[in-house]
Amino acid sequence: MYESLLETLSFIPGLEDKTAPEVAVYAGLILGVLFGALAQITRFCFRRAVVSGPDRRQAAGVWLTGLALAVLATQFAVMYELISFDDHRFMSSDLPVAAIVLGGLLFGAGMVLTRGCVSRLTVLSGSGNLRALTVLVVFAIVAHATLKGVLAPLRVALGSYTLPPESAALPGAGPILAALIAFGLLAIAARSGARPAHLLGGALIGLIAAAGWVTTGYVLYDDFDPVALESLSFTLPASETLFWTIASSSISATFGTGILGGVIAGAAIAALIRGEFQWQSFDSPAQTGRYLSGAALMGVGGVLAGGCTLGAGLSGVPTLSIAAVLAIVAIAAGGVIADRLLKISASSSGSAGSSTKQPLQPAE
Repeated sequence: MYESLLETLSFIPGLEDKTAPEVAVYAGLILGVLFGALAQITRFCFRRAVVSGPDRRQAAGVWLTGLALAVLATQFAVMYELISFDDHRFMSSDLPVAAIVLGGLLFGAGMVLTRGCVSRLTVLSGSGNLRALTVLVVFAIVAHATLKGVLAPLRVALGSYTLPPESAALPGAGPILAALIAFGLLAIAARSGARPAHLLGGALIGLIAAAGWVTTGYVLYDDFDPVALESLSFTLPASETLFWTIASSSISATFGTGILGGVIAGAAIAALIRGEFQWQSFDSPAQTGRYLSGAALMGVGGVLAGGCTLGAGLSGVPTLSIAAVLAIVAIAAGGVIADRLLKISASSSGSAGSSTKQPLQPAE
């Protein structure tokens, strides 16, 4: 089946002599462009869905719609044996609870400090937001340092605290559980008050997440030239893209590199068409410090948790993995806690007469 699929792809100009890993870069680019454009239009953002704000319910409705469709489509692919997560890291027999929980809390706090998770900041980078682009670069550096650099001993130490669950998957994992989860999420989304067009956009984003799994795990499957089974994610791709950018003669681009570049391009195209492209930068040194601190927290947290709000959330939860669910819950908890602490701090500063201080949450 792989040979017939690759033969089909070979008729596309420019892909005649490409290997599966090389084609994966183009596949990631296409999926990234679609995600970037839809996320720009719908303002798809996990932070807005969990942190108190005037549009929290609407943002949650869009995000949960995406997750519902991702769960259904991904488990449909599993049911028909197009893909399998048996050997994926999400299904490891040892659950690194300490790393996942701490990493999720750190990532959640970081996304509040930077006014967006990594996926949202990637989209904002495409619309001219230089704050977001700066955060992405710092995030990539810190993530790589946690994976392979000076912070790797911390990752290894925390990863050694594991629990051996009876199963790495949720109890009852399968099509019935997937349908129940999707139905519950869609019921919540229907009451969110989000625009129907935005809910449709969220649904399409969910299908893109499932398409990523099918593309890398089925369409481009090759025993002799394997492609890693992955979907929409930003932690590892950010690190890979950073080093591919500065050493492309010795480091090959990956599916994740295509995703990251595609998201920026897709968001830029959508922003330009809709008249939303606008150059933005930091307003003060205090704001710069807050954003860079958030970037560092997300870099460490994303690696420890095993993914970001997309890698562990939108793409990870549809695998029905305990690790992925634990990670996204910890990220949400970290965001809520950080948001409340910032508001308490702002309230205390205001009561002390510090009304001239820089707002803690500037506009995106």
